[in-house]
Amino acid sequence: MKKIAHFITITALASFVLLACNQSSNSKDGEVSLTTMEDSLAYALGVSIGENLKQSGFDELNTAAMNQALKDVYGGDSTRMSVEDATMIINDFMMAKTEAEAAGAKQAGQDFLAFNAEREGVVTTASGLQYEVITEGTGASPSATDQVTVHYHGTLIDGTVFDSSVDRGQPATFPLNGVIPGWTEGLQFMKEGGKTKLFIPSDLAYGDQGAGELIGPGATLIFEVELIKVGQ
Repeated sequence: MKKIAHFITITALASFVLLACNQSSNSKDGEVSLTTMEDSLAYALGVSIGENLKQSGFDELNTAAMNQALKDVYGGDSTRMSVEDATMIINDFMMAKTEAEAAGAKQAGQDFLAFNAEREGVVTTASGLQYEVITEGTGASPSATDQVTVHYHGTLIDGTVFDSSVDRGQPATFPLNGVIPGWTEGLQFMKEGGKTKLFIPSDLAYGDQGAGELIGPGATLIFEVELIKVGQ
């Protein structure tokens, strides 16, 4: 949904600016010369829109059809679909793509966790969470409602780092019931001073929505967590 909103915002901005520029036309034989600020601005918007479309999952587009739509809009001709229908088509495409991405990521995560479960020292809980004790702690264990202070390093199953308090050099403090379920469950197996690796399936993490730019739909997450303190 974030990608859809971003795409619509970029497109709306482009429409506004292109309209203000009155579509300066200086093309010859399909070539465009960027001789004025309006020309350069229009081309720059095209580059921006194109890059955003590619990043939003529109890998293959019929650019001739897209150009025709722009000509129809700015030429005052009737378009072949309403804005409402166009928005619905875009939304349907993005939702289908997100679902496909989530399904693929979930399967990759399931395969990873099935293999990981066979490693010595890895414990799989009833929820599907896996954890591996790196260093056994000696202090208190938190309850689900406790505040905890931790250092953590989070990666995807391919090793991509998406968040790390270790890299920032600053521990994080938060209520344990205010984070993803895999954390809420996993840290309760720890004691202060301990370090544990959590392997969190997507349904105990961010599910089909994903989070941010790096955690995609259906992603399985890995966290190395050091429990520094329980409580205030």
